[in-house]
Amino acid sequence: MLATAYCRKAASGLARTARRLAGILACVPLALCAAQPALPLATDLAADAQRMRAQRLPMVVLYSQTDCSYCEQARIYLVPMSRSTPASALFRQVDLDSDAALVDFAGRRTSHREVARSQKVGFTPTVVVYDAAGRELGERIVGMRLPDFYGQYIDNAIEAARTTLGAAP
Repeated sequence: MLATAYCRKAASGLARTARRLAGILACVPLALCAAQPALPLATDLAADAQRMRAQRLPMVVLYSQTDCSYCEQARIYLVPMSRSTPASALFRQVDLDSDAALVDFAGRRTSHREVARSQKVGFTPTVVVYDAAGRELGERIVGMRLPDFYGQYIDNAIEAARTTLGAAP
């Protein structure tokens, strides 16, 4: 009888612990989703261009799409760069599969999807560096080639663009 009572008490304690653990684990995916790094979405490239001209900054655009795991990897490199001070470039994201409103460099109202199409971006992730007129500066970084060097590719592209724009190092 004593053993049965002990087993019931242990089982009820275990059940409580299991429920608590299940509750904690249920929150983990939410925390991971909230922690996903994000770049500012492009909304008004013409307005961004004014800042770029004033500060002699290039713009780094990540062309991304939903459920692109390589795009998530690219953001791991790009988000910290976008938050550095002083800013070495403006960083924006354009989503190939989004119809979100966007003003292009020329001031025309369009969408993310249309800008990606007009720039002939069909593969993600693609990183393009632009000047304030919307001209590409240097080569595109397409795909997630050699992840160990990805950050260096981006740094090199930004530095080359800054040199072209005559920006201070």
